[in-house]
Amino acid sequence: MKLSATCTAQMGYTARSRLEPAAQGGRFALQLRDISAGGEIAFTTVTRVELPDISERYLVGSGDVVFRSRGERTTAVALDPSLNEQAIAVLPLIILRPNPAIVTPEFLAWSINLPASQRQLEASSQGGNMRMVSKAALQELTFDVPDLATQRRIVAVANLAQREAALTASLAEMHLSFATLALADAARRASDRRPSERSNP
Repeated sequence: MKLSATCTAQMGYTARSRLEPAAQGGRFALQLRDISAGGEIAFTTVTRVELPDISERYLVGSGDVVFRSRGERTTAVALDPSLNEQAIAVLPLIILRPNPAIVTPEFLAWSINLPASQRQLEASSQGGNMRMVSKAALQELTFDVPDLATQRRIVAVANLAQREAALTASLAEMHLSFATLALADAARRASDRRPSERSNP
């Protein structure tokens, strides 16, 4: 199924000048730098700005998906369901609003991030080192769309697999650290037992 059949796509807000942090209050201004290549957002570091006349079409919240249309890895992320306020999505982010009767936000983001989808996007991208994916090219992306219940199960298993991979990597790093310390200690003890070398008279 084409992405255009599962959601609407809207370009993010075009900032005419540098977005200055609000003295107090304001809205989150979600920018490209705030979304990791792995598809994670740390709202603790997202800048708040004061844009009182911002159009509703640039606001994103729970149930929406944002897509990194520029960069080495053009990934998507579903906004956390626990997010209790709306944020401004700034270009080059693209806003995707899933049709809830067809696709869940989490499954849509997961599908876009699949290696097969990334290859499709890479083939249609523009630019050299800093590739860009147009809204039109994104809307032409095709992927499998099962029923909603199956989508939720797939996302749940994918999240578990991701956490398992992270734990495995952390455990491997700890093992390497312990092994390095043990080998360094073995080298020290062996050095202490070695007779001192004296210069020949």
